[in-house]
Amino acid sequence: MPKNKGRGGKNYRRGKNENLTKRALETKEDGQDYAQVIKLLGNGRLLCICLGDSKHRLGHIRGKMRRKVWIQNGDIVLVALREFQDDKCDVIYKYFPEEIKQLKNLKEIPENLEENENGGGVEFLVNEEPDSASSSSDSEEDSEEDSEEEHTKPAPKKQQPQQQQPQKKPQQKNQDEPKLKKEDIDDI
Repeated sequence: MPKNKGRGGKNYRRGKNENLTKRALETKEDGQDYAQVIKLLGNGRLLCICLGDSKHRLGHIRGKMRRKVWIQNGDIVLVALREFQDDKCDVIYKYFPEEIKQLKNLKEIPENLEENENGGGVEFLVNEEPDSASSSSDSEEDSEEDSEEEHTKPAPKKQQPQQQQPQKKPQQKNQDEPKLKKEDIDDI
Protein backbone atom coordinates (compact mmCIF):
# COMPACT_ATOMS: atom_id res chain seq x y z
CA MET A 1 0.00 0.00 0.00
CA PRO A 2 1.18 3.52 -0.69
CA LYS A 3 2.35 5.61 2.22
CA ASN A 4 0.13 8.52 3.27
CA LYS A 5 1.69 11.86 2.45
CA GLY A 6 -0.25 13.74 5.14
CA ARG A 7 -2.49 15.73 2.80
CA GLY A 8 -6.13 15.11 2.33
CA GLY A 9 -7.29 14.08 5.77
CA LYS A 10 -10.22 15.61 7.60
CA ASN A 11 -8.04 17.71 9.89
CA TYR A 12 -5.91 18.94 7.00
CA ARG A 13 -8.99 20.10 5.11
CA ARG A 14 -10.30 21.93 8.17
CA GLY A 15 -7.10 23.90 8.42
CA LYS A 16 -5.49 25.38 11.48
CA ASN A 17 -7.55 27.31 14.00
CA GLU A 18 -5.49 30.46 13.54
CA ASN A 19 -8.40 32.42 12.10
CA LEU A 20 -9.94 33.09 15.53
CA THR A 21 -10.04 36.84 15.09
CA LYS A 22 -12.53 39.05 16.83
CA ARG A 23 -15.85 39.11 15.10
CA ALA A 24 -18.05 42.15 14.87
CA LEU A 25 -20.90 41.86 17.36
CA GLU A 26 -24.16 41.12 15.58
CA THR A 27 -27.27 42.48 17.23
CA LYS A 28 -30.86 41.66 16.40
CA GLU A 29 -32.76 43.44 13.67
CA ASP A 30 -36.44 43.44 12.72
CA GLY A 31 -37.79 39.91 12.55
CA GLN A 32 -34.96 38.51 14.70
CA ASP A 33 -34.67 37.65 18.37
CA TYR A 34 -32.20 36.20 20.87
CA ALA A 35 -32.90 32.66 22.08
CA GLN A 36 -31.45 30.10 24.44
CA VAL A 37 -31.18 26.47 23.35
CA ILE A 38 -33.13 24.12 25.62
CA LYS A 39 -32.85 20.78 23.86
CA LEU A 40 -31.25 19.41 20.71
CA LEU A 41 -33.69 17.30 18.71
CA GLY A 42 -31.44 16.00 15.95
CA ASN A 43 -31.59 16.46 12.19
CA GLY A 44 -30.55 20.10 12.51
CA ARG A 45 -33.45 20.98 14.80
CA LEU A 46 -33.57 22.25 18.36
CA LEU A 47 -36.00 23.52 20.95
CA CYS A 48 -35.32 27.05 22.14
CA ILE A 49 -36.91 29.75 24.25
CA CYS A 50 -36.90 33.24 22.81
CA LEU A 51 -35.70 35.82 25.31
CA GLY A 52 -37.82 38.64 23.89
CA ASP A 53 -41.27 37.09 24.31
CA SER A 54 -40.46 33.94 26.38
CA LYS A 55 -42.04 31.61 23.82
CA HIS A 56 -40.85 28.07 23.14
CA ARG A 57 -40.06 27.60 19.46
CA LEU A 58 -38.76 24.84 17.24
CA GLY A 59 -35.51 26.08 15.75
CA HIS A 60 -33.93 24.94 12.51
CA ILE A 61 -30.16 25.29 12.05
CA ARG A 62 -29.45 26.74 8.65
CA GLY A 63 -27.30 24.78 6.22
CA LYS A 64 -24.32 27.15 6.33
CA MET A 65 -23.94 26.49 10.08
CA ARG A 66 -24.35 22.70 9.97
CA ARG A 67 -21.15 20.71 10.61
CA LYS A 68 -19.20 23.97 11.07
CA VAL A 69 -20.74 25.59 14.15
CA TRP A 70 -21.59 23.19 16.97
CA ILE A 71 -24.53 24.22 19.11
CA GLN A 72 -25.08 22.78 22.59
CA ASN A 73 -27.72 23.04 25.30
CA GLY A 74 -27.69 26.44 26.99
CA ASP A 75 -26.10 28.34 24.08
CA ILE A 76 -27.38 31.79 23.16
CA VAL A 77 -28.22 32.11 19.48
CA LEU A 78 -29.73 34.67 17.15
CA VAL A 79 -32.87 33.39 15.45
CA ALA A 80 -34.90 34.67 12.55
CA LEU A 81 -38.61 34.54 13.31
CA ARG A 82 -40.97 33.27 10.65
CA GLU A 83 -43.90 35.47 9.70
CA PHE A 84 -46.03 32.56 8.54
CA GLN A 85 -45.22 30.12 11.40
CA ASP A 86 -45.10 31.64 14.86
CA ASP A 87 -43.94 28.44 16.59
CA LYS A 88 -40.86 27.94 14.37
CA CYS A 89 -37.64 29.91 13.82
CA ASP A 90 -34.31 29.64 12.02
CA VAL A 91 -30.95 29.76 13.85
CA ILE A 92 -28.67 32.16 12.01
CA TYR A 93 -25.86 32.95 14.49
CA LYS A 94 -24.25 31.48 17.63
CA TYR A 95 -22.73 33.78 20.23
CA PHE A 96 -19.45 33.08 22.02
CA PRO A 97 -19.23 33.71 25.81
CA GLU A 98 -17.33 36.99 25.30
CA GLU A 99 -20.05 38.21 22.97
CA ILE A 100 -22.73 37.26 25.50
CA LYS A 101 -21.01 39.47 28.08
CA GLN A 102 -21.01 42.34 25.59
CA LEU A 103 -24.72 41.82 24.91
CA LYS A 104 -25.40 41.96 28.67
CA ASN A 105 -23.46 45.22 28.94
CA LEU A 106 -25.51 46.66 26.06
CA LYS A 107 -28.72 45.47 27.81
CA GLU A 108 -29.70 43.43 24.74
CA ILE A 109 -30.27 40.26 26.79
CA PRO A 110 -31.39 39.93 30.45
CA GLU A 111 -28.80 40.19 33.20
CA ASN A 112 -30.02 37.01 34.94
CA LEU A 113 -28.32 34.79 32.36
CA GLU A 114 -25.31 33.07 33.88
CA GLU A 115 -22.61 30.97 32.28
CA ASN A 116 -22.30 27.27 33.13
CA GLU A 117 -19.03 26.36 34.82
CA ASN A 118 -18.61 23.03 33.06
CA GLY A 119 -19.38 23.68 29.43
CA GLY A 120 -19.14 27.41 28.93
CA GLY A 121 -22.81 27.46 28.03
CA VAL A 122 -25.41 29.78 29.47
CA GLU A 123 -28.22 29.02 31.86
CA PHE A 124 -31.41 31.05 32.30
CA LEU A 125 -32.18 31.60 35.98
CA VAL A 126 -35.67 32.39 37.24
CA ASN A 127 -35.94 34.45 40.40
CA GLU A 128 -38.58 33.14 42.80
CA GLU A 129 -40.41 35.62 45.00
CA PRO A 130 -40.38 34.88 48.73
CA ASP A 131 -43.66 33.98 50.44
CA SER A 132 -45.64 36.75 52.09
CA ALA A 133 -44.75 37.62 55.68
CA SER A 134 -48.39 37.42 56.83
CA SER A 135 -48.29 33.62 57.24
CA SER A 136 -48.27 32.47 60.86
CA SER A 137 -45.52 30.40 62.44
CA ASP A 138 -48.05 27.61 63.14
CA SER A 139 -48.61 27.02 59.45
CA GLU A 140 -44.85 26.94 58.91
CA GLU A 141 -44.45 24.28 61.61
CA ASP A 142 -47.28 22.24 60.09
CA SER A 143 -45.70 22.44 56.65
CA GLU A 144 -42.35 21.33 58.10
CA GLU A 145 -44.02 18.37 59.82
CA ASP A 146 -45.81 17.43 56.60
CA SER A 147 -42.58 17.59 54.64
CA GLU A 148 -40.81 15.46 57.26
CA GLU A 149 -43.59 12.86 57.11
CA GLU A 150 -43.33 12.74 53.34
CA HIS A 151 -39.60 12.12 53.51
CA THR A 152 -39.76 9.51 56.27
CA LYS A 153 -42.45 7.36 54.71
CA PRO A 154 -40.89 4.67 52.56
CA ALA A 155 -42.07 4.47 49.01
CA PRO A 156 -44.60 1.70 48.46
CA LYS A 157 -43.00 -1.38 47.01
CA LYS A 158 -44.42 -2.98 43.93
CA GLN A 159 -45.85 -6.33 44.79
CA GLN A 160 -44.96 -9.10 42.45
CA PRO A 161 -47.52 -11.81 41.85
CA GLN A 162 -46.68 -14.83 43.94
CA GLN A 163 -46.72 -18.22 42.36
CA GLN A 164 -48.60 -20.88 44.24
CA GLN A 165 -46.33 -23.62 45.41
CA PRO A 166 -47.64 -27.08 46.24
CA GLN A 167 -47.87 -27.50 49.96
CA LYS A 168 -46.43 -30.59 51.56
CA LYS A 169 -48.71 -32.43 53.94
CA PRO A 170 -46.97 -33.03 57.21
CA GLN A 171 -46.66 -36.68 58.07
CA GLN A 172 -48.07 -37.44 61.47
CA LYS A 173 -46.95 -40.52 63.31
CA ASN A 174 -49.72 -42.13 65.16
CA GLN A 175 -48.37 -43.21 68.48
CA ASP A 176 -51.38 -45.42 69.22
CA GLU A 177 -50.47 -47.90 66.50
CA PRO A 178 -47.90 -50.44 67.52
CA LYS A 179 -44.72 -50.55 65.52
CA LEU A 180 -44.46 -53.40 63.10
CA LYS A 181 -41.62 -55.70 63.70
CA LYS A 182 -39.85 -57.92 61.26
CA GLU A 183 -41.43 -60.96 62.80
CA ASP A 184 -44.92 -59.63 62.23
CA ILE A 185 -44.16 -59.04 58.59
CA ASP A 186 -42.97 -62.59 58.12
CA ASP A 187 -46.22 -63.94 59.58
CA ILE A 188 -48.32 -62.13 57.06
